Amino acid sequence: MSYTFDFASLLPYWPEFLQGAWLTLKLSVLATMFGFLLGMFCAIARADGAPWLKKLVALYVEIIRNTPLLVQIFLVYFGFASLGVKVSANTAAVAALVVNVGAYTCEIVRAGLESIHASQVEAAECLGLTKTQIYWHVIVRPAIERVYPALTSQYVLLMLASSITSQISAEELTAVANRIQSDTFRSFETYIVTGLLYIVLSFVVRFALYLFGLVLFPRRRKLATAI
Repeated sequence: MSYTFDFASLLPYWPEFLQGAWLTLKLSVLATMFGFLLGMFCAIARADGAPWLKKLVALYVEIIRNTPLLVQIFLVYFGFASLGVKVSANTAAVAALVVNVGAYTCEIVRAGLESIHASQVEAAECLGLTKTQIYWHVIVRPAIERVYPALTSQYVLLMLASSITSQISAEELTAVANRIQSDTFRSFETYIVTGLLYIVLSFVVRFALYLFGLVLFPRRRKLATAI
């Protein structure tokens, strides 16, 4: 059996590939930003919140970590529609990704918070720092710095997982690839190009997070180990 590759037939579709890649990047950035905020709130609540709040956050985390992302996307997309709330596929995709990555961010950040030794807090109190200064400079910021590589990997995985949103017709890269291969009947070539674009996007996301880490953590900037 022989197969002749024909990538030339995909050249007219490059604008659509790039548009899909751009939407994938936008979905990922929005989900990363809001997912981080949600995860931070949940991690702090689970570490220092009231007992009922700790149980509520723990329940949320366990539900999300033990159900498939695709099911969560369907629940958000079709659930809103069942309630009479019309949302676009892209909005539902971002909402589902935020809820999903928020749970994983919560557990990663919580591990960082628990790694801060009580003696560091006591030393900060002896220096006369306020509770707000202690919580930010001694607990939260060092905790995030310790788990930043894990967060980076999680957000790259989030970008790749966004391909599942094609199942609700979000016009990201995978959805565009599905449409192109049905038009050209060149499935092999289409998904090779799609895979290469995802690799490029992964490097873009990782490099952007690396630069953000250099800005956020001065000590890592000196050591050049933002990730």
